[in-house]
Parts: sequence; structure tokens; C-alpha cells
Amino acid sequence: MPKRVDHDQRRRHIADALLRVAAARGLHTAGFREVAAEAGVSVRLVQYYFETKEQLLLFGLCRVGEQFTERVLPRLAAAGLSATGRERIELVLLATLPLDAESRSLHVLYNQYFALALTDPALAAQPYASDPDTLEAWLIDQLRACQADGRLAPDQDPADEALALLALGVGLGNAILGGRRSPDDARRILARHLDHRLGPPR
Repeated sequence: MPKRVDHDQRRRHIADALLRVAAARGLHTAGFREVAAEAGVSVRLVQYYFETKEQLLLFGLCRVGEQFTERVLPRLAAAGLSATGRERIELVLLATLPLDAESRSLHVLYNQYFALALTDPALAAQPYASDPDTLEAWLIDQLRACQADGRLAPDQDPADEALALLALGVGLGNAILGGRRSPDDARRILARHLDHRLGPPR
């Protein structure tokens, strides 16, 4: 009996190889040949699953979002229902910062896709635009809960606060990547900002 092939798994395997090449050497270097070598498959197989590089890039972008979700959900689950909104916010924002090898790769990849999306309309219409919106909506929900708990002043707009937190996260992440701030600096600055806006952890 012929071996059954999991095509979705094959696509993910190839896309993950693209992301490893891109994280190490840049998206512009990730051609079919380089991705095939990284994945340990033939160029023909890569072309079977992705007829064009654009298709491969778009699927790779989906994988970036999936990998971030796979990174965050277990941390939220470990924190449990007893975690406060402020604690959940800090946990998720820390997961977006390049504090270890995995998160550094994700941060680098998001920056590369963002830069490419500025001049590629097809890419700009893809999940890069929706993933940050999903995180922003989640932050707004958490901030509303903080407001209900008396941690966020009633005259503050949760949507504005969420946008400010996202901007802080992006700025701190890029400062770490650029060597201008250390991971410990980023943790301290984020905690201080959350203490100021939402009070210290309980």
C-alpha cells in the first residue's frame, strides 16, 4: 500500500524552511532552490506545492501568525483563569519581543514582511494586516476588563491604550534587534509602563 502523504504537513514543512532562510538571510534570498535545500526536498516538490514564489511567501506569512499563536496560547493557559488582565497583557506583549531565538526570528520575519507589504499590494492584503488587528482587539478586551476592575481610569480609551501598547512593543522589539536596548531593559520598560497605566501586579 502506498504511503499516505499529508499535504498540509508538507506545505507547512516547506513554508517553515522558507521562514528559517528568511530569518537568517532575508526574504529576498529565499528562492525555490534555497528553500528546497533547507527543507531537504527537491525544487520540483517545492514547485508542486507552490507554483510561484508569491504563493510560497503568502503561505509563509500565515505560518508566522500560526507560530506566534502556538507560542502564546500555552503561556496564557499556564497563567490560568486567575491571572489579571494586566498580567495577561504583559505575558502576551513579552511574547512579541525578541527575547530568545524563537521570538527573535518571528520579530525579524514580521519586520521583513511588513517592509515587503509596503510595496506589494497582494501581500499587503494578506494576513499581515489582520494579525496585528487580532492582537489589538484582544488587547482592547483585556483593557476593558482592567477598566471594569478599576485598574484603568474610566476616562481612558481602551482602543487608544491598545494602540500605544502595540507601538511600545514594536519600538522595544526593534531597539533590541538594533542593539540599542537589552532584553532586560525591554522587560523593565514594559513593566514600568504597565505599572503606570494599570497599576503593579497583584
